[in-house]
Amino acid sequence: MSTEQLFEAAREAMALCYAPYSKFPVGAAIRADDGRIYKGANIENLAFPQGWCAECTAIGAMVMGGGKKIVEIAVIAEKMALCPPCGGCRQKIAEFADRNTKIYLCDEAGIGKTMTMDELLPFSFATDTIDKG
Repeated sequence: MSTEQLFEAAREAMALCYAPYSKFPVGAAIRADDGRIYKGANIENLAFPQGWCAECTAIGAMVMGGGKKIVEIAVIAEKMALCPPCGGCRQKIAEFADRNTKIYLCDEAGIGKTMTMDELLPFSFATDTIDKG
């Protein structure tokens, strides 16, 4: 699975967004531990900002599709080059990623910046540090 395919999947997802209030389309694509790509787009509603971010939608698709772990994720926004995930999405991604998971920030030309989860969200709440007992 190439990073180009992940980028294309994120761009396809962005085209399906529902953003009538912010007019800020975003798409995300996750390659999960099962090898599949899961896509998501931002979905707004009238009780703005109570919608779903693209990353959150992609994570939901992954979980419902049987994926357990994010191997890599690409994010693209129509109106902002190299748009990083918001703070809430960073923590949501961290729930299903590890510190070395690759995060690709994209623009219309492709992947413009690659970073790790640890670079995107240093000092995150890590699931392995919480007693689940």
